[in-house]
Amino acid sequence: MRLDYLRAGPGWSPFRIKYLACTIILFSVTAICAPDIQQVKSDDPRRSLKQAEKLIKKGSLTEAEKILLDVVAAAPDNSTAKLRLAFVYQKQRRLLDAYEISFAIAKAEPKNSQAFAILGATLLSAGKFAEARTFFHNSIKLNKREALAWAGLGLLDFYENRITESLQNLQEAVFYDSSQPDYFFALAQVSARSDKYTEAAEAYYRFLSISRDTDDERRARIKSLISFLRFLGHKQTLYVTRNGAQTAVRFKLTGNRPVIEVKINSSRETLNFVLDTGSGISVISDKTAKRLKINPVAKGGFATGIGGNGKFDIVYGFLRRVDIGKVEIGNVPVYIRKFHSDNDDIDGYIGLSLISKFLTTIDYGSLTFTLSAAKALDGAVVADHSVLLPLRLTSSGFLSGEVLLEGIDAPLNFIVDTGASVSVISDEVANRQGISRFVKNETMRVIGAAGIIDNVPQFLLPRVSFGTHSRKSVTAIALDLDMVNEMSGFEQAGILGGNFLRNYRVTFDFKNSKVIFVPINLEQ
Repeated sequence: MRLDYLRAGPGWSPFRIKYLACTIILFSVTAICAPDIQQVKSDDPRRSLKQAEKLIKKGSLTEAEKILLDVVAAAPDNSTAKLRLAFVYQKQRRLLDAYEISFAIAKAEPKNSQAFAILGATLLSAGKFAEARTFFHNSIKLNKREALAWAGLGLLDFYENRITESLQNLQEAVFYDSSQPDYFFALAQVSARSDKYTEAAEAYYRFLSISRDTDDERRARIKSLISFLRFLGHKQTLYVTRNGAQTAVRFKLTGNRPVIEVKINSSRETLNFVLDTGSGISVISDKTAKRLKINPVAKGGFATGIGGNGKFDIVYGFLRRVDIGKVEIGNVPVYIRKFHSDNDDIDGYIGLSLISKFLTTIDYGSLTFTLSAAKALDGAVVADHSVLLPLRLTSSGFLSGEVLLEGIDAPLNFIVDTGASVSVISDEVANRQGISRFVKNETMRVIGAAGIIDNVPQFLLPRVSFGTHSRKSVTAIALDLDMVNEMSGFEQAGILGGNFLRNYRVTFDFKNSKVIFVPINLEQ
């Protein structure tokens, strides 16, 4: 089974509490560093809060928590200290604790804008977008200068693919509080998504300048990204379409993954690339890059991924052109990395950044991949029995939608990943009483971006529903999705892989933020 991710971070499985399903993961910038604190007496709350804030920015969350607990113990009515403690719990992913503190303060102090901002972040991270927007607007109505709420709105627009609005809201957040590195990090992500690469590099640089995070590996990773973004900033346009606005090519279904033939940099050699909606940008193997003399344009640091020791070198490359059928796409950024299996004859992966410039259809029935420069869906695409769902983009560039699993009442967020051969549930979902009984005796080997994992448990899920359509008896493996969730922004409980998607014709309308599933047959 293949699961080639370029992603990272800790996560949790959604849960229900009295008032709302919640988690708080506002920004994925948490790091752990060595303690570096001065002992501060709890009878000096202002000094204690300042010291705690410094520790939060450094990533010393356990030490910040200790100080804040002392302040709260000495002054139980100090809502400022309580909310900072809730923020620390958010970063530690102690989600119920964070929710209970912030909800109680919002209830007791209905004019406390920060409490409502944190509640908005809670709902946003749980995937409750409409409710989150209400909390953020309420926070800003109470205090126009509430930067946390502006940042939350910016991320919400980002996830719903409203990039212009997202940039505006994040710029408001930075304007009202330029001391928070988290806001610059989010602004950098969105700037890169909107093809503003020079601005993205500057925002990441500002993040490093004001962040006290001492994680050397992480800083090296961001420095290499800045170098790459500055390189891209000198290019006039990326993903330039030439020689036609539409093409349709056949693909092979290899291990439930669609594989198409492409050509690179005017080479006559035909290469095999997986269509991978689980990768933010395209990827090329180090062997293929060396053979075609594609040299790195920036590198440094390590990325984390599934398999092996969980790490691999970050190396960025640049392709002058990629030919898919009749369409030629110029100026394509790529990752260059080692592939851990030589058996599939795979040279690379076509990522979301490339296909998002088109109306894209993957038809598993006819084994046809179609790219069209059409501005929007026409009536012929949305056929009878189709399901049209909102297309949500995570911070790290994955597509996500709500899925129902038999045995769990509440909907869960799943990544839609054509590059994964089998579907996935998180370890925490797998351990739930409603799911754990469906474990199979067999295990599976998983090949990820960082290596190989053996003896991965399998489950036979009785029913998986996406929109109004369901599939029975869907095999899924259980993985620790911590590495997926750190950069996702809102919690992902699983992955819809090729063994589920192969039953559909899937169309991605990125311009209108929609994804359409048309079943190949109506047998449910």
